[in-house]
Amino acid sequence: MPTLLATVLGLFAATALAAPPEPLPPPTPFQPKVEDPMLAPVAPAPRRVQSWEEALTLTRERSTDLGTAQAGVERAEGRWRQALAALLPSARLTGGTAIDVLHPDTPVLFSGSPLFAGQLPGSGGQPTTPLLSGAVSLNQSLVDVGAWRGLSSAEAARDGAEASLHDVQRRLTQGLARTLVAVVAAERAAELNRLGLRQALERAALVQRTLELGAATQLDLARTRQDVELARQSLISGDEQLRRAREALGLALGFEHAVGVNPGFQLQGLVAQTQTSCAPLQAVGERADLQAARAQVESARDSRRQASAGYLPTLGLTSNVSAFTTDPGLGRVPTWSIAAVLSVPIWEGGLRGGLVRERAGIERQAEESLERTRRDVELEVARTRRGVEVAESLVKTATEGRALAEQTDQLTRRSFEIGRSNSLELVQSAAALRQAELALALREFELVQARLDAFLTEARCDW
Repeated sequence: MPTLLATVLGLFAATALAAPPEPLPPPTPFQPKVEDPMLAPVAPAPRRVQSWEEALTLTRERSTDLGTAQAGVERAEGRWRQALAALLPSARLTGGTAIDVLHPDTPVLFSGSPLFAGQLPGSGGQPTTPLLSGAVSLNQSLVDVGAWRGLSSAEAARDGAEASLHDVQRRLTQGLARTLVAVVAAERAAELNRLGLRQALERAALVQRTLELGAATQLDLARTRQDVELARQSLISGDEQLRRAREALGLALGFEHAVGVNPGFQLQGLVAQTQTSCAPLQAVGERADLQAARAQVESARDSRRQASAGYLPTLGLTSNVSAFTTDPGLGRVPTWSIAAVLSVPIWEGGLRGGLVRERAGIERQAEESLERTRRDVELEVARTRRGVEVAESLVKTATEGRALAEQTDQLTRRSFEIGRSNSLELVQSAAALRQAELALALREFELVQARLDAFLTEARCDW
């Protein structure tokens, strides 16, 4: 008996002194491998923009809106030159030859009236047959209030056309920046949609594996597959939005096909890059569209005054010189006249009154357009200034929401793997994470756009 007890105690001591057994390695988590044709990225655009400078250069060269605005400036300059011509001297030289068919020996002026030798003052050569004759006329306006008003109206219209050109340049710059941001945002959204589809496929594979092990039901599998189809719908919509954004960029750059952006295109420095072609204004009233509207009002006012000045008399100076060929000799200058011409309007059948009323209506329309433009500008500036603060707040909340959605999805997935959560919670957390990812990306791009709008709304662009 003592021997048996000693043996048991010895075995117990040996067991106690032996090294503890090594712990078993943790089970390897299930890593599903998914393959799907829709996970392939969208085909790249036929052409890509490498930088902001390249995009701005293409817009400058190919924009039809810019070409139309430049043509408007050229047209206004032509109108101003026409108005100036009414105040400058005008000279005309006319010449010709004529012959009297019935009396070939009788000299005839090219106007058709006969010229007799007895009409020639003094002595000298006789008119040649046929007779070569010419005349020079010079006209100069001395007093013409309407012409001066017309020049002022044309000058204001020219200033308005130049201001409109600057406004078109600003709007093209703003539109180009918005289009670039939209393309980059669509590219990012397409990537997130593919990531969401991949995660949905992985969850479906996880549920399929759990079903095979007997820990899930067909309802769980149906829910995850439904989530996969929803992710596919988001991916298809996002890809189409990307294609449309590329097409919009192509149109903005003057191409008939889609244009993409370089993968390394950085949006963070876009505001600084736009400052190379645009400068901030000292006051909102200096915006080009407001200047153009004020110039149109001034042009319409001077145009109405020009019509009213038609009731006033005009004074001009006219000089005429005539000459014809003689034999012998080169020719003679028989007359040179200088005359002052006073023109007094009496009655034009109401034409002048109708013209004054018409231009008064145009002036009123221009004033109403100026007021509408002023209101729009004030509202636009207020919105863009507020938009930066709103966008920053949205980015902050979207960042926090995305972090919480990611944490919730991870916890839900782990809970599902150990059987504490059902497939409905798994699908809901996955959908919430996808929405949070997209919302954060959208808010970040909206912040960039808000800063661009805040700068370009109160800037002057001169290419």
